[in-house]
Parts: sequence; structure tokens; C-alpha cells
Amino acid sequence: MIGHEPRAPEDIEFAAADGYRLRGRLWRPLLDDGRRPAVIICCATGVAARYYGRFAAWLSAHGLPAMTFDYRGIGDSRYGSLRGLRATKNDWGALDTDAAIRALAARFPGRTLVGVGHSIGGFCLGSAPSNARLARLLLVGSQYAYWPDYAPRQRVGYLLRWHLLMPALALVMGYFPGKRLGWLEDLPRGVALEWGLRLWPDFDRLYRWLPGAGGAPDGDAARAAFAGYRGEVLACASADDPYATPAAMERLLGWFTQARTRQVQFLPARFGLNRIGHFAPFHSDMQRMLWPLGLKWLRSRRTD
Repeated sequence: MIGHEPRAPEDIEFAAADGYRLRGRLWRPLLDDGRRPAVIICCATGVAARYYGRFAAWLSAHGLPAMTFDYRGIGDSRYGSLRGLRATKNDWGALDTDAAIRALAARFPGRTLVGVGHSIGGFCLGSAPSNARLARLLLVGSQYAYWPDYAPRQRVGYLLRWHLLMPALALVMGYFPGKRLGWLEDLPRGVALEWGLRLWPDFDRLYRWLPGAGGAPDGDAARAAFAGYRGEVLACASADDPYATPAAMERLLGWFTQARTRQVQFLPARFGLNRIGHFAPFHSDMQRMLWPLGLKWLRSRRTD
């Protein structure tokens, strides 16, 4: 597949409904016929948007405008210390991703819009009230970190790391020092607690008492946003992804009650690899393996 050299990305800034300023980048195709969909890319937990810049640039080189952005408290959308920042994963979806979708729609009026969500990015797309503007969703390794869904070999280790140590540190320090540990970006306290203390399959049970931005997260609104999406959803993950197991993907897809959903698990050996895991799908060496498959889905005009 032959593409064109992408333009340098432009820095963008937009506000969430509560006024929080979010920052991102937009890659515009050098040759844009206006017919190909524009893409919003939603990050994994604790991963800065710059990680997806290679993929966004590649999409742009193949004619699709692509936008990345950082959730509140992460990357370029972090302003100083995270202590005192009231933020949850629900805020990342209901406020931040919602605002990002609207910002993309404002820049490309009348154009087909599609979404890519990595890991928690799939939840954020589902819980964004404006997701009805997106025709298709490509969810890569997407799930909501319910511990029994982790791969059996990693389950005990992840329980200790993410569901014991992380919430304990977040409670003591007022945020989770992911950078200091070399695990991921620092996380706001509410985000770390939402991940670490979730012990039930239904996310909104935790929302009844978890502190959020301006109060407890609204689980009913999140479920309504999922149910309001009526487009197409393709959820995919490598067979060696310890987070996005078939059970984890199925659980997330179950919240898209009105969407047309499909789940795919691929084998690393199909691409001549020993492993792919959770993060490698967005590595640049995947542009000859996985990325063309994602591009085909995003450009699809299927409506049946």
C-alpha cells in the first residue's frame, strides 16, 4: 500500500464541558480528497498521546486525517502536580473523549468520523455521549481491567501491582507515581483508584462511592452513552495480550447493547512473530502487518 509523506502535525487545544483545557495533535493528509473518514485516537491508561503519533502519521499518509489527544492529567494535558486533581476514567470518556470527538467534528464538518481506542480508550469511546457521531470503532486491546479477566499466568502479579500497590500509593501520595516506578505515566488519584479498587464486573457499582470530578462518576450516564451507540465496533487483540483476553473484550462489547459488534483475536505467528502483547500493535514495525488491516476497517463503507 503506497502512501504520501504526511504533513507535520498541528498542535490543537480544546475545552471539555467542565472547562478543563485539553491538548492534542492533528495530522492532515497532504492530498485530501475529503471523502475518507477522519479518525480520533484514544489512548491507553497512563500512555501519552505521543505514543500514537506514528500510527496517526501513517493514517494521514494514506489519506485519513488523524487526531490524538491527552486525557486530563496525562502528557500535554497535565498542568503541574496531580495532587488535588479530581479525575477518573469516567471523566476521560464522558468529558475528555466527548470533547475530542466534538473538536474533530468541528474541524471536519459533514465528514464521516471513526474512532480508534487502545485499552481503556475503548471504554472512553463508549462512555462519550457524542460517540453517535462516529460511524465505526476499532478497539485494540480494549477492556476495563476486571481482574478475573486477566490472563491466568499474569493474574496474581497484576492483582498485586494494579489492585494492591497502585491504589495504596495513590491514597498515600495523592496520585500514582507511575513514572518513578518506570511503569507508565503518573496517574491522577481518582484514575488509579477506579482501576485498582474495581472488584466487580459492573463498572458502575464502584461509581456509587468513588470520588470524581465534582462528585461521584455517573454510571447511569456512562451506560446510556454505550447503549446510545448504534454504529459498528470491531474489537481485536493479540492472543498473547494479558489484559484483552476474549472474556475481557466480550465484557466491554456487552455494554454496546445497540451496536453491531465483532470480536477478533489474532495469533502472533500469523505475522511471523513470537509475541505481540498489549502495546506492540502501535509500534512502527506493525505498519506492514497490522496497520493495513485496521485501515481497511476504518475506510469501510459497510452499513449493513
